[in-house]
Amino acid sequence: RYFTIILAFIQSIGMSYGFNNIAGGQLITDQSWTTYLFIATVLTAGTAFLLWLGEQITANGVGNGISMIIFAGLVAAIPNVANQIYLQQFQNAGDQLFMHIIKMVLIGLVILAIVVGVIYIQQAVRKIPIQYAKAVSGNNQYQGAKNTHLPLKVNSAGVIPVIFASAFLMTPRTIAQLFPDSSVSKWIIANLDFAHPFGMTLYVGLIVAFTYFYAFIQVNPEQMAENLKKQNGYVPGIRPGKSTEQYVTKILYRLTFIGAIFLGAISILPLVFTKIATLPPSAQIGGTSLLIIVGVALETMKTLESQLVKRHYKGFIKKVN
Repeated sequence: RYFTIILAFIQSIGMSYGFNNIAGGQLITDQSWTTYLFIATVLTAGTAFLLWLGEQITANGVGNGISMIIFAGLVAAIPNVANQIYLQQFQNAGDQLFMHIIKMVLIGLVILAIVVGVIYIQQAVRKIPIQYAKAVSGNNQYQGAKNTHLPLKVNSAGVIPVIFASAFLMTPRTIAQLFPDSSVSKWIIANLDFAHPFGMTLYVGLIVAFTYFYAFIQVNPEQMAENLKKQNGYVPGIRPGKSTEQYVTKILYRLTFIGAIFLGAISILPLVFTKIATLPPSAQIGGTSLLIIVGVALETMKTLESQLVKRHYKGFIKKVN
């Protein structure tokens, strides 16, 4: 949380300075450091409020609050992006109208394929079979549960790695905008762009790194192995305890590799595709946006379903009583 506030403050200064330079110094009349610090303080306060609001949504609402706020912002931007694409591709198209229609149909098919792929990977799980030994209590024996499994998601990290990678890639560029005359700043701004090959490669690398990092935060193999051992559970052919932990860790590494490569590909391919198709710059965030929108929508649906089941059973218990 504190790191987020610091990062927001640094980015606020860089963004306000950068946007003012793009506008030729017309956005901010008083260009003293006091003005920039005041703007950064206001923007950082807004970030802190959104953090608090996200925590309240998580605690009292449905799904992850921060993800829901990001989801709302992305969905709200879709009409504007669609309007920009329409103005660029169809307005005054003339004889090229048919070709532009074909191009938009192909783009629609690519987006549909991405959505299907995201849904498939987000829903995909590896089921590790679990068996429970017989429990003995006095002279009685209790048969353990049969045919159970431990589900491990292919992409247990969700869309968080994409968000983190974007933030970390943008931070150096934001700071570099404060020193526009520096050769180092010019190199950072030019090469850490999502459209630059070096920036794309670094972006994918950050996504892979954060996917592994966050996956092992979400799934703790040591705790899983310990809980199974306490419940007299075991993986067939694997000894309880350390061997089970190593087995789960090995599987999680393999699954996370698939999920990380998928996240990187889905995030970067739309950037390449929209550049080839000469779409507006705002449409170049399509891959990241689709990942977040579809991922958050799926998680929200699951949360709503669990809440409905919970409410159904509560009502059933009340009727029985």
